[in-house]
Amino acid sequence: MKLLRVGPEGAERPAVLADDGTPLDLSGITDDIDGRFLAEGLGRAGGARDAGDLPSIAEPGRIGAPLARPGKVVCIGLNYRDHAEETGAEPPSEPVVFMKASNTVVGPDDEVLIPRGSVKTDYEVELAVVMGGRARYLDSPDESRELIAGYAISNDVSEREFQLERGGTWDKGKSCETFNPLGPYLVTADEIPDPQDLALRLWVNGELRQDGTTKNMIFGVDHVIWYLSQFMVLDPGDVINTGTPAGVALGRPGEPYLRPGDIVEAEIEGLGRQRQVVA
Repeated sequence: MKLLRVGPEGAERPAVLADDGTPLDLSGITDDIDGRFLAEGLGRAGGARDAGDLPSIAEPGRIGAPLARPGKVVCIGLNYRDHAEETGAEPPSEPVVFMKASNTVVGPDDEVLIPRGSVKTDYEVELAVVMGGRARYLDSPDESRELIAGYAISNDVSEREFQLERGGTWDKGKSCETFNPLGPYLVTADEIPDPQDLALRLWVNGELRQDGTTKNMIFGVDHVIWYLSQFMVLDPGDVINTGTPAGVALGRPGEPYLRPGDIVEAEIEGLGRQRQVVA
């Protein structure tokens, strides 16, 4: 299934796409697409869709983030071999973990706002994993896959000066307002049999900047979930941003960072496409 939320900010309705691309209203099944629904309600939603019991949404309007505000957004840094190389970093021996504020999550086509005083706002297309089960001290990566609700496109927007030059903690360069466009869809895990074989791309003003594949991850999705479960409890509805391939402005000497009016477009195979205007 492709799950989404449509409507004005703060008043989104949960929906699922029909086979012809029409959004169908899930309001009779759930109040929202959140952790509880992902843990308990996917079967009901799929059954109602297949039975033709869901009304269509005639004018969906804005597409919001496909997930109500997550409990946490956990990120993995330097997780693509080519990205580590372009930034001059040694490939890590263990996943590099940092957090983003959960209120950075916005819709896939919402504005991205450059923070006050910023001169190094950057883009990062990433595969986002959304949890559907609870992960706590998993015994092995083999236990991870059954706990995944689905996948989405994430743009892990980053302010590099704040991240790297202002005191040594990444979080404050990652948690600025609007810094995590997500969506357009949450594609359930059954539609993505191999998350380690997906093409991902990002354009700025029509120029292809990132062109990679999840095959190039240093630590795969299953390993990341197992690893994180040794240090924190992952709950249904939590989001994991799994890293970005080469091509970010940080790794392109002389390449301008994002400026007001720029247009950023990102896509991942099977997960749709998103587009933001920078403001």
